[in-house]
Amino acid sequence: MAKIVIIDDEPAMVEVIVTICREKGHQVFPFNTATKAVEQLDSIQPHVVVADIRMETMTGFDVLRHVREHHRQTAVILITAYATVETAVEAMKMGAYDYVTKPFKIDELQMTIQRALDYEAALRENVYLRKELKNKYKFENIIGTSRKMQQVYGLINKIADTDSTVLIQGESGTGKELVARGLHFNSNRQHHPFVAINCSALPENLLESELFGHKKGSFTGAVADKRGLFEEANLGTIFLDEVNSMAPPLQTKLLRVLQEREVRRVGDNKSSPVNVRVVGATNEPLLPKLKDGTFREDLYYRLAVIPIEIPPLRERLEDVPLLVHHFLHKQAAASGGEPKKIDQKAIEILSHYDYPGNVRELENAIERACALCENETILPADLPPNIVASALGEKAEQARAAMPVGETLDNFIQQQERSYIEATLAHCSGSREKAASVLGISMATLYRKVEPKKK
Repeated sequence: MAKIVIIDDEPAMVEVIVTICREKGHQVFPFNTATKAVEQLDSIQPHVVVADIRMETMTGFDVLRHVREHHRQTAVILITAYATVETAVEAMKMGAYDYVTKPFKIDELQMTIQRALDYEAALRENVYLRKELKNKYKFENIIGTSRKMQQVYGLINKIADTDSTVLIQGESGTGKELVARGLHFNSNRQHHPFVAINCSALPENLLESELFGHKKGSFTGAVADKRGLFEEANLGTIFLDEVNSMAPPLQTKLLRVLQEREVRRVGDNKSSPVNVRVVGATNEPLLPKLKDGTFREDLYYRLAVIPIEIPPLRERLEDVPLLVHHFLHKQAAASGGEPKKIDQKAIEILSHYDYPGNVRELENAIERACALCENETILPADLPPNIVASALGEKAEQARAAMPVGETLDNFIQQQERSYIEATLAHCSGSREKAASVLGISMATLYRKVEPKKK
């Protein structure tokens, strides 16, 4: 059921339109004066406004102007008995959804209102989806409180709303595309396309056609003109992942785009301007590739106007507990249930692993654990065996390194026994009587074991 506001200074016309709308089950708000209707729009929040153009004090055009300024998702249908081409053009230029002339057919008005409702619903859905995308790619969703990540946050917050070319550097799985999308959806380009391509996923000739487009007949299989991704991303952002894998001829063509801000399709003899922000990413250091000549130095400096280094997860293991809880909530949102809990020992194991696959590997581990978990709490047994084995092996190695070497077995046992007794005494606030009770030994035995031996 939709909310429809009807405004006409002829009571009989208002009654007719009210009847038409109520027959379709809509909630109707009739007004004979536009000023009263406009005053109520904020509280009503209508889906559609149907207004006559010629009214005293406030015209239908005035109503349209007010709705466009304050209720952008509300569709407006204007009605008039004095139809002219100029009036129709003016109405559409000002943003009216449609224009109906009196006398109108009932089914014609019903269809116009229904189309306006469909249009309004599509607008609201579009706004909702964009809001969801922006929420999904908020910088707050790039998880971590470590010093290295705080430095990353500071930099991307400064540059998000600029047009500067960015080069994101980091190992596979560190979240480079998440940062790129965050830059886009927090910039003034957020309402325009974000186009991503993995430069290592296509052979050179196909990648050239994908990026820059081609003219019909420029090569075998080019049966029609094709826009490239740079043109598709016009006014928005293009993300070139693994740009380090790009062949030298394509590097030259990309350099031209960055310098001239125009693209030339394969087989074309003229260029077209593009307004695109370029964000590149590399999973390996580019400076060695400059030295061996496999990556153009001038392209590197064009791309790395602002470099962002994403640290590998092994260098910020203090962020693992935060990431774990983030992925648990993400899994719950996907399944529609409550987030699973995780045992502290499992957290400790996850926090003592090097993660060659970085954040992506940790997310996969949590997804696996959620699938295998037999109750509401993830246990160490639910984690991937390689992570458990690695963490336990590290702890065993640390324990071996801490053990004294070269002592007799008797001396080692005595040292461990004395350390345990001293720890128990500290726990009992120095009370030897209480410590002896906890240890299950007599006071005499306790004195003998803690008193230094006389030489």
